[in-house]
Amino acid sequence: MAKAVVILSGGLDSATCMGIARAAGYELCPVTFDYGQRHRVELESAKKVAAFYGVKDHRIVSIDFLRQIGGSALTDESIDVPTEGVSREIPVTYVPGRNLLFLAIAASYAEVIGAEAIYIGVNALDYSGYPDCRPEFIEGVEHVLRIGTKAGVEGRPIRIETPLLHWTKGEIVRKGLELGVPYELTTSCYQGGEVACGECDSCRLRLKGFAEAGAKDPIPYRPGFND
Repeated sequence: MAKAVVILSGGLDSATCMGIARAAGYELCPVTFDYGQRHRVELESAKKVAAFYGVKDHRIVSIDFLRQIGGSALTDESIDVPTEGVSREIPVTYVPGRNLLFLAIAASYAEVIGAEAIYIGVNALDYSGYPDCRPEFIEGVEHVLRIGTKAGVEGRPIRIETPLLHWTKGEIVRKGLELGVPYELTTSCYQGGEVACGECDSCRLRLKGFAEAGAKDPIPYRPGFND
């Protein structure tokens, strides 16, 4: 069975990628990154999603240098997570270099285990304006992998699969429900509490997706949200 590395955060999008990669017939090789994120609860969610899919080897990689340098509301507790609503400006929840590091490490792993693809749940339609979630970024990284890895130079380039790139959140949720993705095991809230806040960008986009899909989000929210 061909292998695919899945960058698994424990959130809605990455769990949907797990379902899509499994439906495509891949052996799932998920990698989760502990980068000192405020919402560390997502690490436990990632473990639960990996267990749901019965993966043989779920790697959790520490890159806490991102917390050491800060610069993001997700890695610096002195910066508040915005709750005013989603805008098209790059928000303070952007983590400098995060997806670039994720893909570089995932590519190293993929090359060693002979995986032919990396799945990442980036989205350029319903998203928070992050520059590392755009098609141009993915195309650039794929080019680097073709010219800068042994697999690429030998004619076996590692593909970066971005099935959610041009989908709305509603389309993502509908596909996940169709595939039986265990959304009840996932988390998306940037605040990292026991229940989702319903106000941060990630919560707003998640709730938007379930509403568009005509479904109820199965995770708990603070009173007044997702009622």
